[in-house]
Amino acid sequence: MSTTLTLIAPERRLILMRHIRLFAVATISYNVIEAVVALWAGGIADSSALIGFGLDSIIEVTSALALSWQFAAKDPERREQLTLRIIAFSFFALAAFVTFDAVRALTGAGEAQHSTPGIVIAALSLAIMPVLSWAQRRAGRELGSKTAVADSKQTLLCTYLSAVLLIGLVLNSTLGWWWADAGAALVIAGIAVREGINAWRGDTCCAPIKTPSSSSTIVVTVTTKDTNATPAEACCAGCRPEASTAVLGRKPDGGCV
Repeated sequence: MSTTLTLIAPERRLILMRHIRLFAVATISYNVIEAVVALWAGGIADSSALIGFGLDSIIEVTSALALSWQFAAKDPERREQLTLRIIAFSFFALAAFVTFDAVRALTGAGEAQHSTPGIVIAALSLAIMPVLSWAQRRAGRELGSKTAVADSKQTLLCTYLSAVLLIGLVLNSTLGWWWADAGAALVIAGIAVREGINAWRGDTCCAPIKTPSSSSTIVVTVTTKDTNATPAEACCAGCRPEASTAVLGRKPDGGCV
């Protein structure tokens, strides 16, 4: 089958790498603040949900640091596999803790108190994290970076957790429904496991197939032997040395551009 791919010129590639590093720094900075506030508020209110949210922020910092480490190298692709493993493990760790915390809450570990700081930080995260996730995912897809896309999903997962936390805190404060956030957190844990598996397998690539909109892109038509390949598989099949070396000017490694 023939697949039309859009490859990136070196100048555009450098810009996208710079953007991804900036998004990672922004994610780290905000999550450090988020973790401190959530852990402090959770300790005061005896809220396992808030404490879990704070620990999730620490996990997200780990994922963003791994991404920053990767893109600090001259050839980020050489560090991609290890970075994917770190991101995958962060998803699994998050799922394990959220599950433990939810079960602990459902079995009557203690009733959380009202927390105004907790509600505020959850609302802020619900507004900020989707923007960061979208910007990073867009840059990652254009660059064809598996790790950038995987980390953007980690950030998006924080959005879901923020929504769960906010709903849980509000329902607990107004109606006394202490079990609401614990039940929804179990759903989030399932999503985290799925995304962790995808990151482990590397199923987060490739850049979407599109037509060029500027001189920063080059279109290449690649023929693959697998007639049953999906668009994503065809894309990754096209990101091979013969298709990318002339455009990117780097040593081919067979990975996605």
